[in-house]
Parts: sequence; structure tokens; C-alpha cells
Amino acid sequence: VTLELLIHGQDAERHTVRVTSPGKSLKEALLCAQSEDRLTVGVYESAKIMTDDPDSVSFCVLAMDEEFECDIALQIHFTLIQSFCFDNDISIVRVSDMQRLAEIVGDKAEQLEDAHCVLITNPADGSWEDPALEKLHLFCEESRRLNDWVPEISLPER
Repeated sequence: VTLELLIHGQDAERHTVRVTSPGKSLKEALLCAQSEDRLTVGVYESAKIMTDDPDSVSFCVLAMDEEFECDIALQIHFTLIQSFCFDNDISIVRVSDMQRLAEIVGDKAEQLEDAHCVLITNPADGSWEDPALEKLHLFCEESRRLNDWVPEISLPER
């Protein structure tokens, strides 16, 4: 899937940004956030941050696999998280390979089992920009224009 988005600069020139691989951008954004300690892994941990400091949340990833498709409690949490993201203008995507997401973000065994929700928070000083995350925000914005409110992204293999 390739989306072309036009960005208008200060000098009124048109620049085209191509989001050719949202999966690659997602991986890069997750790794960048992890290296800067701006990653929250886990449904309950994410819900706590969303409740305590919603303005700090920049991006949300929900992961579902076949094993948990029938988990009603998890489905309810996902519905509440999605609603929160919509209400607070937070970009949100789904991934279907929870194991791959866990491999990217997890460094502890307990995190691997609770990688159903991953949040990327803003830096404390607000001075940083992540090009991969910006591409993801543009991808989500374009998806919403096409009425795809929680687009699914495939994560790249190693």
C-alpha cells in the first residue's frame, strides 16, 4: 500500500511524502521510543498512563492474535482504548502479529505475554521529532479520510 500525501511548506512549495512501508515506519518508531524510554507495554500499564496523563500519549498500537480473539475482557479493553484514542486525537493502529511486536518491544519475558497494547509517549521536553512517527501519523490521518479508523499494519520480518 502506498499513500501519497502533500505537505505545504512555509515557502508554499509542495513536497510529496510517500508512506511506502508503514510497517517499517512503525518498527523504527517503536525502537526509537524504546531507546528513549518512551514506550509503555501492556494493557493495564497503558490504561494507567491514558488515565493519569492523556496529553503525554502520542501513538497507540493494539495487537491481536488468534489465541486471544475470543478473550472478551481483552476485547472490552480494546474498545475502551480505541474510544479513548478517538476522543483524544491519538493515532492508533492494529497489528495481527503480537509475537513479532513482542520481539521488537520486549526485553523481559513478562512483557512478551502482555504486548497487546503498546503506547508511544511524547518526550518530556517536547523538543524531539521522529520522522518515522510523523509518517505514521500521516498514514493514520489518510486512513481516517478513507474511513479506516484503526488501520492494520504488517510488521516487517527481521
